[in-house]
Amino acid sequence: MRAGARRVARLSTSIAPTLTPKPCLFHSYGFGNIRSLSSIRTLAASPTLNGTPSTQKNARQAVTSIETAFARQHRRGYSNTTNPNPPFGKKHASNDVPSRIGLIGARGYTGQALIDLFNAHPFMDLRHVSSRELAGQELQGYTKRKIIYEHLSPEDVAQLEKDGQVDCWVMALPNGVCKPYIEALDQLRTDGNRGSVVVDLSADHRFVDSWTYGLPELTKRSDILQSTRISNPGCYATAAQLSIAPLIEHLGGEPVIFGVSGYSGAGTKKSPKNDPEVLRDNLIPYSLTGHIHEKEIGHHLGLPSVTFIPHVASWFRSISLTINIPLNKTLTSRNIRHLYQERYAGEPLVKIVGEAPLVKAISSLHHVEIGGFATDASGKRVVICSTIDNLNKGAATQCLQNMNLALGYAEFEGIPIAKS
Repeated sequence: MRAGARRVARLSTSIAPTLTPKPCLFHSYGFGNIRSLSSIRTLAASPTLNGTPSTQKNARQAVTSIETAFARQHRRGYSNTTNPNPPFGKKHASNDVPSRIGLIGARGYTGQALIDLFNAHPFMDLRHVSSRELAGQELQGYTKRKIIYEHLSPEDVAQLEKDGQVDCWVMALPNGVCKPYIEALDQLRTDGNRGSVVVDLSADHRFVDSWTYGLPELTKRSDILQSTRISNPGCYATAAQLSIAPLIEHLGGEPVIFGVSGYSGAGTKKSPKNDPEVLRDNLIPYSLTGHIHEKEIGHHLGLPSVTFIPHVASWFRSISLTINIPLNKTLTSRNIRHLYQERYAGEPLVKIVGEAPLVKAISSLHHVEIGGFATDASGKRVVICSTIDNLNKGAATQCLQNMNLALGYAEFEGIPIAKS
């Protein structure tokens, strides 16, 4: 069966009256990756599905069921939290069909972290894995199916997209490399076909208005839910923004961020910044002004400027940030900690702690820890510390959060949540 016909068949059977009575879960296969209720309403009345009157009637009933469920979830989930942007849990899921994934740039550390997450995810079906260096070799660590690394060109990606073979593309490439792939995919987009979801882990689209910036705890989650072009935030930028955001209204000056990362943040291409011998008993400052994450932090927090001073250390993974924040009013450490607890109420991937968190404790975990909250004698300056695993919440885990939202799954599906 042709790919397009297969997609129509799947969608048609998902609304057939012979199936179980649970509400229809419209998947992103075909019809322009339909996700929003407005699109579903249009689809229910579309001549594409005219088949039989019972099919049309069932589609309309499904829309009504989904609308009712969303309204009920909204009433239940939003009234009892101080978090203005609460997570989208299992009750918000609108899809239970696996999505076909294409991963471009699988050789790096982030690519490997993504493969591990996809392997454990009940709905992420990895179909294509591209790496120039590993082309022809078998992918290790993925147990759902046998996959051979390919070296996919932009033209190859466009053909797979045209044939409807992929529901979500993940670009895990260095900065400045994915442009030809995005251009090839964008050329296939039309008013009636929004194309597959694309999540870009590079910095290339973090300042592009037509892309959604995918930091779910701070970006409006409904925007990510409806987007097909998502820019994944940087690792330093994720931890820094989460560490500063609750105090935006109380800032009395420019935040200064001192960051130290494990050497996996320098990638796999050999350099002094990822050479364990050079880093032994050592700390290397780099990009002391103008680091791309400095711009990213200020831009997305809406601040005129921040100062960011990065370093790389001898451990492999995870980041420690120490942030000095001037305040425009007197606050106690307890006041500030309470602000953070309220802002991130219900967020499983943001944990507020009392003491300054340690980088050793966050390694390989999937959340951010924020603590310290040390105020000076005047009460108008606070130092906040945070830690994040740069390969997980700083990259792959956050990518999976965004994919879950855009593809209609529960936001934290397939993400290991550490117990408090």
